[in-house]
Amino acid sequence: MSYQPRDLQPVYDPAAGYTHFVLYTEPKYGTVGAAWNGTVSIERESPYVQEWLGRLQPCEPNTLHTTLVESDKIASLFHPGVDDDKDSPSAVGGSGCLCFKSFMDPEFGLPVVAHHYRTVGGNIDQWTYKAYAPLDLRPDDEFYRLIIDRTGCFWIRTRDGLLSLLPEENGRGYGTGYGGGGPTELAQYITRLLDSGGEDTAAAGDGRRHDDQPDPNILAWVSSKDATRTQELTFKELAAIQRG
Repeated sequence: MSYQPRDLQPVYDPAAGYTHFVLYTEPKYGTVGAAWNGTVSIERESPYVQEWLGRLQPCEPNTLHTTLVESDKIASLFHPGVDDDKDSPSAVGGSGCLCFKSFMDPEFGLPVVAHHYRTVGGNIDQWTYKAYAPLDLRPDDEFYRLIIDRTGCFWIRTRDGLLSLLPEENGRGYGTGYGGGGPTELAQYITRLLDSGGEDTAAAGDGRRHDDQPDPNILAWVSSKDATRTQELTFKELAAIQRG
């Protein structure tokens, strides 16, 4: 057991209907929490999303899952979907559904919550996934490719083939228009990745480095339409962008 003074994580008791707070960390996976890790919401599917979903493991809701839903939705984490129980509180009109399912990413120990929204009759039937991004890759992982996904997600693939959400801190966000950092945050990440020879894969939101200036060629590219299409970029290709 390790102790982190800031690691306050709620433990929900569905019978009591309120939340307790405990200090707890899981050393095997490192510290994970809303105070550090950025959250990612995935509403559309792509081959990369499918690959990531394929490795998630279903599990019972735990402390961290409750932090990925609104406080008034916590009880719903413990209710079955309409397909499992037509009398569930998550069932709507006999066939509609507003349930949640809980998963864990076994590679990083990160929680994932899937929200099911199906209208009565099934005209709309969709799943939205909310997860924490890692703060960094695992110690032995090596950068291989940066992936821009048309769904609005950003991924990083290791040399061993592991697909990970791009490391992110404090929900600052990457991309060309969403999140707190926008294109500047992504450009900072790529610049530091290049300057370190691909070794520095930690989240760009590191509090010590918020004022780092991105390479101007990288920032210009990230801000352009060229960066909006689905693509995989090697270190060599990113370095070519930096050279202009």
